[in-house]
Amino acid sequence: MELILKEDVQDLGFKDDIVTVKNGYGRNFLIPQGLATLATPSAKKVLAENLKQRAHKEKKIIDEANTMAEAIKQLEIRIPAKAGAGDKLFGSVSNIDLAAALEKAGHQIDRKFINIKGGAIKRVGPYNAIIRLHREVIVDFPFEVIAEAK
Repeated sequence: MELILKEDVQDLGFKDDIVTVKNGYGRNFLIPQGLATLATPSAKKVLAENLKQRAHKEKKIIDEANTMAEAIKQLEIRIPAKAGAGDKLFGSVSNIDLAAALEKAGHQIDRKFINIKGGAIKRVGPYNAIIRLHREVIVDFPFEVIAEAK
């Protein structure tokens, strides 16, 4: 089944992509949730025309995302967390904590677009996250989890 995505769907595609999925997934989840529409020939023509008109606006958005990426690369984020013996954390540090730290630094980034390699962090030390600012602008962001002063 061919569908046109109305929104970004994780592990499937971005908005306005034409994707092929199994019939049940499209009919029972994507279409009822409003995430996709059927890719009929007329819908494909409308999509092509919309993409052509949006190409100029898209360039401006990509330029803004690139400037934001350069600003983020300059940051050094240290996230304090309560730690016990052997640098093991009480609880964990996740993309929510990193999004909050970036917001304190003045960069509003939705936590959905932050992916920490290895999932939730359970130990003190340096880590990497992948931040997607745009479908074409992805930043590999190093940060550090430090033990909170007692």
